[in-house]
Amino acid sequence: MDTKIWSSLGTLVLGSLLARAAEQPQPPGTPAAPPAAPAASPTLLNNWLREQSSLFNPWDIGGQFRARYEIKEDAGSFPNRDFRREGVDNDNSYLLLREKIHLGYTPKPWLTVFAEGRDSSTTGDDRDPNVEADQFDLHQAFLRLGSAKKFPITAKVGRQEMIYGEERLIGNGDWGNIPRAFDAAKLRYETDNLWVDAFCGRVVLPVNHHFNMPNDYDWFSGLYASSTALVPKQETQLYLLSRNSSPQAAAAVTGALVGLPTARDIVTLGMRVKSLPGQWRGWDYAVEIAGQFGSIDVSGRRLDHEALAATVSGGYTWTKAFGSPRVGLEYNFSSGDHDPNDGKNQTFDPLFPTNHRLYGYMDLVGWRNIHNPRLSTAIKPLPPLLLTVDYHLFWLADNHDFFYPESGPGRGANGPINPGEPASYGRNPQFGSFLGSEIDLDATYSIAPWAVVRTGYGHFFVGDYVRNSLSSVGGATGADWFYVQTTFSF
Repeated sequence: MDTKIWSSLGTLVLGSLLARAAEQPQPPGTPAAPPAAPAASPTLLNNWLREQSSLFNPWDIGGQFRARYEIKEDAGSFPNRDFRREGVDNDNSYLLLREKIHLGYTPKPWLTVFAEGRDSSTTGDDRDPNVEADQFDLHQAFLRLGSAKKFPITAKVGRQEMIYGEERLIGNGDWGNIPRAFDAAKLRYETDNLWVDAFCGRVVLPVNHHFNMPNDYDWFSGLYASSTALVPKQETQLYLLSRNSSPQAAAAVTGALVGLPTARDIVTLGMRVKSLPGQWRGWDYAVEIAGQFGSIDVSGRRLDHEALAATVSGGYTWTKAFGSPRVGLEYNFSSGDHDPNDGKNQTFDPLFPTNHRLYGYMDLVGWRNIHNPRLSTAIKPLPPLLLTVDYHLFWLADNHDFFYPESGPGRGANGPINPGEPASYGRNPQFGSFLGSEIDLDATYSIAPWAVVRTGYGHFFVGDYVRNSLSSVGGATGADWFYVQTTFSF
């Protein structure tokens, strides 16, 4: 459906529903409700202000400071150089700093105004352009109207984060130094056991030293529904998502720190189910499947787009044992393109995901052209301490397609790094499909609800596909990653 029609329809529906809500009669003599305090925020400033005076109850004032130091050796910053043993510099270490400050006001239960600024900076990062640096800018600014307790329709309009499911397709990318936001309008219908969102908007593109604006030629809209009553002891979600980018989208914003899309009209239809906490005597499960159809521009040619992705996971938690240990198994699949000359594109498009915790903490792989089994373990030896160990295996779903990084074009899609050198990464169907394996160790210590320290280490063991791809340019080597992070909310 044309994006202008989506926008007009959304505006018409939103206006009529809000008008209906405003017309709901009130009993005679009903007094005006006093300003209600927003949900308790685990921040020092909010709690202290509300203890001083009830006048601060409708206000939400606070912020966050986050610092992270990362060391990446032999992979992780320059995808086309990943795992190369010689001839390139593929190491990087840097300090990331991010500060947020926000102000919210809820004078009535049905009205909230919220604004949040964010500053992102780096020290020592070798990437150019520096994709993690964006001088102080507006991250969120929205108006929320309605109260689901009184009327099932609410609206949220303005610059906002959007998070759905496990963030495999729609997330805020919060691990990054510059989290994602949308300029969007969202309408929600909500009852005790059901909610349905309808939204339409554009992703905001960070440009350092400039006020961040959305890509006016890249529209994202959808319907997302969730019910806890459809199947007992389970949350069931259905969604229909549409991304419509015109040819101008690829050059809409100069200096953007994220990749701009080629022209495309892609519809994603999916379902996700997840066990409700505490309902299965320690067991848990989750399943998600998403199919895509439409068309996309690839290398100047408009191709039919047909792709599929799925994930299934399950685990068991010994709730009465020391540390409540959990062991889980997971399998992730996403299709790849089998033939670049058949007029079809079969590489799954993960839209706007948060990949970091899903396909390996080293952020070397995303939900494109992969088979990915995962073994995960977790334990809390102390109430504030969480320890996790994950082990991933990776194969290409189709070795006629690229080995894709966490985001961006496939490795080798733009040709050799150095002019005149032999080909390495690219479409290499003559090689086996095993990419390698990754082990991740992570520790999170919550000093207080408002102060958290994390540290972790990862190692990637290269497989036959990587070794064979890089044999002509000096060979392959494994990769290492280390980080330490502290987050302070005030």
